[in-house]
Amino acid sequence: MTAPPPVPPVVTVRALTARAGDTVLLDALDLDLHPGRITALVGPSGSGKTTAALALLGEAGPGVRLSGRVSAGDVPVVDVGGVTRAAAALRGRVVAYMPQHPGSALNPARRTGAVLRELAGLHRGAHRAPVADALAAAQLPSGRDTERRFPHQFSGGQRQRVALAQTLVCGPRLLVLDEPSTGLDTVTRMRLADELAELARSGPAILLLSHDHDLVRALADEVVVLDRGRVTARSAPAQALPARRPVAAVRHTPGGAADVPPVLEVRGLTARLPGRGRDPVLHGVDLSLPAGGCVGVAGLSGSGKTTLARCVAGLHERHEGHVLLDGTALPVLRRRSTAQKQRVQYVWQEVRSSFDERRPVAEQVARTAVRLRGRDPDTARHEALELLERLGLAPVTVQRRPGALSGGELQRAALARAVIAAPDVLVCDEVTTALDPAATRLVLDELAALRERRGTALLWVSHDLELLAVVAHHLVVIDGGHVVESGGPEQVLRSPRAPLTRQLVRAMDLGAAGAAPVAAGSRHHPVRHPIPTTKDSTP
Repeated sequence: MTAPPPVPPVVTVRALTARAGDTVLLDALDLDLHPGRITALVGPSGSGKTTAALALLGEAGPGVRLSGRVSAGDVPVVDVGGVTRAAAALRGRVVAYMPQHPGSALNPARRTGAVLRELAGLHRGAHRAPVADALAAAQLPSGRDTERRFPHQFSGGQRQRVALAQTLVCGPRLLVLDEPSTGLDTVTRMRLADELAELARSGPAILLLSHDHDLVRALADEVVVLDRGRVTARSAPAQALPARRPVAAVRHTPGGAADVPPVLEVRGLTARLPGRGRDPVLHGVDLSLPAGGCVGVAGLSGSGKTTLARCVAGLHERHEGHVLLDGTALPVLRRRSTAQKQRVQYVWQEVRSSFDERRPVAEQVARTAVRLRGRDPDTARHEALELLERLGLAPVTVQRRPGALSGGELQRAALARAVIAAPDVLVCDEVTTALDPAATRLVLDELAALRERRGTALLWVSHDLELLAVVAHHLVVIDGGHVVESGGPEQVLRSPRAPLTRQLVRAMDLGAAGAAPVAAGSRHHPVRHPIPTTKDSTP
């Protein structure tokens, strides 16, 4: 019996090269992206993954020149002269891209449903049915409530899924997903893995860019590893990815006597969102954060975690209850003194929108030391460059504007901007979600050093339960704005009492190396990740 002819790739890439000045961002990349297959592009922050993804749409960052060949069937997207005129007609209909930072893809002035219907009509000639399907595939409830919301009325993880729905509703032949699991809780992440596996079986090619190696192991047929723009490995996940290692870090354990008052205290905090009626998104939340300690906050996307963080930072004004710093009530940010701003710092989840695109990154980091600590500009700049280098960001990188940095590089720069203030309380909202393991290690080391130097306390919002189990001395789980579980990480994660906590812990198990290809069935084979233990460290 004659074997069927091989299915031609949706997009072919040959010798794709990207340069910015004298710097080579991509060096002769080759890819064949076939229908029904998931190809993963992995590598350290700044290795060229997003540059490659944008090139498939015929796009490039400021000052970036493309050469080589990218074609969708017989249509050239990139040729020896750079981006072709034909590329624009392929965007959305043939190749659709979900960016890493959803804020850059969502129109703040338009309701979600209106945008989805417009995209469906533009690319598929349909309006209603594809919208509900796209929302469901992106793990969002379909219906009036979701469709009438503006982007600011969703949580960070929900905005990520809205951006995914906008990509799916176009019905593309190639789906390019840049860090699709960023900001997702473990339950939603597991469901997303199932949906993407099912989607690949239905026909489109998928290019997955991710630092989430468990997700890659669960889904990818082929892994292409990039390092400084060059392909260093190309094979199945089991061969291309390093062996899974547990997170190793020092637990941030409070120092001093047990009867010492906490540095930060939240009492009866109830918060509401504008445009969402009178229903609170937080209900009477209490927590206590001692000096040198770390309280981890977990829960589903949209449960109120970021609202809690923003209340502590003074950015969310529609709340009742008290936020106390050394027993003194903290006002909203615009009424805080310079000393109060210096003592409580916040690292945003969506970092790209928190930078001024017109000014170099190093200058923005140094400015914090000038404004909040009274450093002269030269001293502040020296401190900023040293700190950024400890976080793995070279001086030549941080002299650039934010648009020239990768998501992981900006994530570390945002952390540096807060750390250089030498705060007593640091609020971290998903500060490692866009980072590869090596960069995560640098962040953990810097935060441990900050605790040793200053006794800084951390309020750490994260969906990474494995990480929280290592760094936090106390864990709080929020469901629908209510604290449903609270205690030491071993107690909460090993013997969870609340149904949501049990669900989150079960969903930590995602991805096993060596699973069968998507064409033969889902790669989603759970593997149990033991709850790590760590040695406490006290000053």
